[in-house]
Amino acid sequence: MTLHSHLRDFLLTCSILILLSGCGTLPNGRAWGEDATLRPGLPKIRSAALRAIQSPVTWIPAAGAVVFSLDHLDQRVSDWASEKTPIFGSVDGADRASNTLLYTAIGGALATAIAAPSGPDSSSKLKGLGVELAAGATTAGLTGIVHVGIDRERPNGLSGYSFPSGHSSAAFSAAAIGEINVESLRLSDGVKTGLDAGFMVLASGDAWARVEAKQHYPSDVLAGAALGNFVSIFICDAFLGLDKNAPVPFSVEPQSNGWILAIHSMF
Repeated sequence: MTLHSHLRDFLLTCSILILLSGCGTLPNGRAWGEDATLRPGLPKIRSAALRAIQSPVTWIPAAGAVVFSLDHLDQRVSDWASEKTPIFGSVDGADRASNTLLYTAIGGALATAIAAPSGPDSSSKLKGLGVELAAGATTAGLTGIVHVGIDRERPNGLSGYSFPSGHSSAAFSAAAIGEINVESLRLSDGVKTGLDAGFMVLASGDAWARVEAKQHYPSDVLAGAALGNFVSIFICDAFLGLDKNAPVPFSVEPQSNGWILAIHSMF
């Protein structure tokens, strides 16, 4: 299967989630986005920051960026990737793929937000979308600030603002948001795991495509991944007000010839 067919299938799955979603509520009886707030309180901010830092998608890329900055490893891997282009076949192909992967990740994040059960009142959904938009915008803003402060030249020598990668920070921001949304969907653990993996593949593929396209060094995309993941987890956890411990009342299981809806209840 081609890259475009995989991306099409991922977006098709997200579209099915929208069709299956209704005007219900979360397992705790609240609507998704209903508890979004601008004043979460200092304890919530602290716990959100801790969760964001502890996320493997924050600290592993951050550590990787440090490693790649040693002994010219950045330059060597960048030169090899842009010369061999082992995944995308050419520098131009990698450049095009990076845009496609990014837009697909953003589209998937939006689709999962739309699919979230937010009750009959559209204001709850708008509040939740506002928090997630703020997470994406904050990621972009911080990326731009670091761009100006570091002003690292890109490996292709055409322009500066190489560190951190804006594509990578945006893709991992979208992936983090998408995974947070998936937690609220009425799906089985297996389907949720599959969607989470899809978001991570999109973001990771986008990051590597930027290296093959000779737009960024490996440390650039790793730093962007850590930044996008940290900011989005922190903002959504602090301000979206979701209950992450409530059980899922029913699930949707994909089958070879359709879907099965299973309702779970305790007596």
